[in-house]
Order: sequence, then C-alpha cells, then structure tokens
Amino acid sequence: MSARSIVLLVVLTVAALGSWYLARINRGDDVDALPYDAEHQGYYLKAARILGTDEDGSLLYEIHADEAVQEAQDRIEFTNVRIRYSPDSAVPWTVHADTATLREGDPRIALRGHVRAVGQAGGDQDTEIRTQYLELHPERYVAETEERVQVRIGARSLTATGMLASLNENKVELKSNVRGKIAP
Repeated sequence: MSARSIVLLVVLTVAALGSWYLARINRGDDVDALPYDAEHQGYYLKAARILGTDEDGSLLYEIHADEAVQEAQDRIEFTNVRIRYSPDSAVPWTVHADTATLREGDPRIALRGHVRAVGQAGGDQDTEIRTQYLELHPERYVAETEERVQVRIGARSLTATGMLASLNENKVELKSNVRGKIAP
C-alpha cells in the first residue's frame, strides 16, 4: 500500500467514527422528545353527549355532537352539534350547528356555521331561525346574534340583521334591516 492510500484510509475511518458518534448523541434528543404537548392533556370524544343542569341539578339541556375536543384548559370545541332542552323544561326548541364552542366560566355556547333553531309551538307550523353565528345562553333560555338572520313560520319569512330570542317565552325580536314575505 502506498502512503497516499494509508492516509486516505485513516481519514475515512476517522470520518466514519465521528459521524457515528454524532448520530448517537443526536438520537438521544429525539427519544426524549414527546409526541404531544405535555402542558395540554385534553380529551377527545366521538358521539359526545354533554348534559347541562340547572341550579337544582335537574337536567336542563343536552348537547349531542359527532366530536368534542378539549382545545385548551378552558375551551371545548364541538362538531355537528344538536342542543335540545329537556322535556321537563317545557322549552320546545332544538338548535343545530356545524360547530360550537363552550368555555369554562362562560354560560354561553357560541354556535357557528349553518345554525338552525327550530321551535315547535304546538301548532301545525314550526318556527325556524337560520343564521351563521348564534350565542345561546341555555340557563336563561336566550339566543342572540348580530349577524344576518332568517325567521320562517310556515310560508312566511322575515330577514333581519341581529336578533334576540327568548326561547321559553317563544318571542323573537329582530333588531334592524327587517324585511319580510308574508303569504296568505
């Protein structure tokens, strides 16, 4: 072997040992890394059913959702949501939405995306409220939005900007830009 070949062999051996040593040191960091956020250890539910109670502990309403995810310590996100009052509460409203947010310490539920509230007033025509955003305060039986809203009762239809509804009293107050179509 020539001196040139021996020097090349020594350089390659040192390079191989050095890269093996560096790879071994860096691999220890990867093993220690956690695949999740250690600060946030929330939960994830499929076909979730959340029960809301009144001051006496009696069932007031139910939230049904395809999924419920605890996004932060104080926030739960729901998808494909249906909120229904208990039959004992005598509030004949059911609310549907694409998503909803419930925050700890805040009694309101923020509903977004194709929000639809349907009330059965005992007659032959249901009342239907449609909007893209609605805040529901289930303990006070109040639904409110500042967004565009459409209210339908049978063939009659009203649109407005903003609404305040008292679900237990079956009252809807439209705030501004009210337009309607009333057929006989």
